Amino acid sequence: MAHDFEVLSRKVLKAAKDAGASMADVLLVDGQSVSIDVREGALEHAERSEGVDMGLRVLIGKQQACVSVSDLSDTTIDKMVERAVAMAKVAPEDPHIGLADPSELAQSWDVDVLELADTSDKPMPKQMQGAAELAEASALAVKGVSKVQGASAGWSDTRIHLATSNGFAGGYRRTSYSTTCVAIAGEGLQMERDYCGEGRTHLADVPDASEIGQLAGERAVAKRGSTKPPTGSYPVLFDERISSTLIGHLLSAINGTSIIRGSSWLKDGLETQVLPTGIDLIEDPTRPRTAGSKPFDAEGLPVAVRKIVDAGILTGWTLDLATARKLGMKSTGNASRGVGSPPTPASGNITLTGGVKTRDDLISDMGTGLLVTGLIGSTISPTTGDYSRGASGFWVENGKIVRPVNECTIAGNLKQMLAGFVPANDGRIHLSRIVPSLLLESMIIAGA
Repeated sequence: MAHDFEVLSRKVLKAAKDAGASMADVLLVDGQSVSIDVREGALEHAERSEGVDMGLRVLIGKQQACVSVSDLSDTTIDKMVERAVAMAKVAPEDPHIGLADPSELAQSWDVDVLELADTSDKPMPKQMQGAAELAEASALAVKGVSKVQGASAGWSDTRIHLATSNGFAGGYRRTSYSTTCVAIAGEGLQMERDYCGEGRTHLADVPDASEIGQLAGERAVAKRGSTKPPTGSYPVLFDERISSTLIGHLLSAINGTSIIRGSSWLKDGLETQVLPTGIDLIEDPTRPRTAGSKPFDAEGLPVAVRKIVDAGILTGWTLDLATARKLGMKSTGNASRGVGSPPTPASGNITLTGGVKTRDDLISDMGTGLLVTGLIGSTISPTTGDYSRGASGFWVENGKIVRPVNECTIAGNLKQMLAGFVPANDGRIHLSRIVPSLLLESMIIAGA
């Protein structure tokens, strides 16, 4: 039987107050998941997991402590409360911690509008195995594929509930479904690997497994015969599959925690141009059927659409309550939290302004350069923005892809890289981070 999270959270909050806490909040997470892996047409691994976790944060004045448990018995809850209060009493003081003012809390929301949870019947294990087998078979049917490293299907169903001692209580449920295939082309030292994976909040939205397997196979075959590109300064086109990593570095740099620590290459970037003129970066936690959507943040604050970058100009930091107080600002409703830790700021759904040209148009425009479809490793300085990563993809000459390449390094500085890119129009709208392919005018490429 499912736990009544509302009743349970009220009970725990009362126990915390009775034990000496001045304030407290409780996060409850109840989840189940199934994953199926196949190889060579047979079941290789099947796993089902179920569990419930509870995190308690207690505050005594300006001291706080967090304790989490996965056993919701009365005895365990009593020990958890006792332990949390004892830890808070010896914790260092932080003048900026604390719950939200009741006037700041979310008052209403419509979870159904967000469509975070699929209400249809969950797929049976045999159905999931069939999808994985079909993905594998479709990859093997691609001429040039020598084997499939693995194909898998999975789903998860998670229930979340947050309650605070100052009057907030709310919860929601989210589901996810995925199919993935990893294909290998070639033999011995000439093997190349690539993948395709698709995930959605609703099962009906997941592409057919045969399409996923076929695309994995085609990607692997396209990489056969890879060689190193030349060394020098060339245009670089970040394929849509990996372009969001560039924007991810920007999001990390504007996180309130990084700003407070002074460890951000954008610490002085507020109200300055950080992206090309005319480019917006919008956060929208209200997008239906999207993994990063939510009705409220991890401190019970309302969420809303936020224009992080407006026509290239950075408008603000990403903040929770504590970081906002330290900076003399207001929370942006971006608190995120696990059951065993206090809230921290984190970004959610992101959309970068797309361009008018296709990826093929940008390949034609770049003349001679590198199309990057894969990245490995990284040496990125959070304080200077210096960027260096291993890359693979395709070499372009005279606006045409001429051969696959690998074993190269691309380098630059994020300030210059992000200030001058040209976006394509191929951002996939179902993703939490909608970022199209991005063409950079010049980067250093270390290859042959």
